[in-house]
Amino acid sequence: MADINHVVLVGRLTRDAELKYTSGGQAVCKFSIAVNRRKKTGDQWVDEANFFDIVLWGRQGESLNQYLVKGKQVGIEGELRQDRWEQDGQNRSKVEIVATNIQLLSGGGTGTGTGSGSAYSGGGNGYQERRGGEDHPPREDAPPSGGDGFTDDIPF
Repeated sequence: MADINHVVLVGRLTRDAELKYTSGGQAVCKFSIAVNRRKKTGDQWVDEANFFDIVLWGRQGESLNQYLVKGKQVGIEGELRQDRWEQDGQNRSKVEIVATNIQLLSGGGTGTGTGSGSAYSGGGNGYQERRGGEDHPPREDAPPSGGDGFTDDIPF
């Protein structure tokens, strides 16, 4: 069986993206996102932030850099890569997400609009929100449990 390395996240940028170029002229755009996870502590549901470093290479990085501003919500599709190096005689490593598909979602920044859902796709599909699950609290805007979001008072 083949190995699988596929990541899909939706979160908000923690800082403006940084665009640099390698010595060979290849563009590399780096930023990080915070992804909240709901967990139950006692009787309360609390948000716990998880932070992920994202790398976007080439033309995608150049094109999207101006829109990747602090607070902007994005959908990321990509793969995990482990970077290894030696520093002061110590072996170091860091796991980053190399993005292959970015969806610009709502909020954040100035002049980027809110909720327009503009997208730059490297060939992937859009994202769908997952609902339900026993370890997640019901969302306030979700349809009533067991319902499909429709009410019986429709006149046809």
